Amino acid sequence: MIWLGVSIALVGALGYAGGAALQQHEAVRGGASLKLVKRPRWWIGGVIGFAGASLHAVALSFAPLVLIQPVSVTTLVFAVPLAAVLHGRRPHKAEVLGSIGVAAGLLGLMLLIPQTDTRPVLSTPAALGFLAVVAAVVGVCELAARRAKGPTKALLLSIGAGSVTASVSTFVRVVGGGLGGDFSRLLHWFTAAIPVLLVCAIVLLQKSYAVGYFGIAYAGVQVVDPITSVLAGAILLGEPLPSGAGNAIPAVISAAVLIAGTITLGRLAPDSTKAVTPPHPEVPVPVTTRAGAS
Repeated sequence: MIWLGVSIALVGALGYAGGAALQQHEAVRGGASLKLVKRPRWWIGGVIGFAGASLHAVALSFAPLVLIQPVSVTTLVFAVPLAAVLHGRRPHKAEVLGSIGVAAGLLGLMLLIPQTDTRPVLSTPAALGFLAVVAAVVGVCELAARRAKGPTKALLLSIGAGSVTASVSTFVRVVGGGLGGDFSRLLHWFTAAIPVLLVCAIVLLQKSYAVGYFGIAYAGVQVVDPITSVLAGAILLGEPLPSGAGNAIPAVISAAVLIAGTITLGRLAPDSTKAVTPPHPEVPVPVTTRAGAS
């Protein structure tokens, strides 16, 4: 059942990546405002992304949070080049290398986590405390983003978005993994919290996409989401984390590759669909004729 969950998560992650790239393209063109709801391609991207997220939710019913979350990281390699194609250009070499670096580094860290299939249990006080921490992270990132520009702003907004998407995954894991065939357990405030958190995540994601740096924004979400989810799984749900000195060196190497990839993506120019006016347009020189010329 664990590998079934991993397979479903992989398909869902590919759909989520495609939907994210399409929505980012529209967010850059129209800005993160209500005008986006008038753009058909934004809705198409949303439907594709929702389908991917739904498959991810199904996967969390079959396998632990600490195993399913890392699967989505691999789609960074596809999402960033796809976004470049949507903007009518070839993917930059730095985009491809940065995406591979982030995906490989984070995947390396996540693979060090031992596999287990324990039933998730979360108390109401712990859940409220978790949501309070997530809200604090979002608040700090939003305030800092108001004074930031460029890739720094995109990264800050993506950190807030990633923390909220991690809370969605955590609650989905608790609800889906704790059913045990008894659908009456869906009648809990955890179930009602999932769509509310999902809407908040969508809004924050669009704001990070609208800055224009899709590589850094998507990478930020893909880094913050699984790391936060893994910490939530370990601290709140009792899922195991790697231990022992043998994991230290691979973890340091993976972290270094991840950081290098993120820095590479952050140095890229923003995507834009607006035509650029040449700084010194050529002015045609009037042709004059000499008096008496035939």
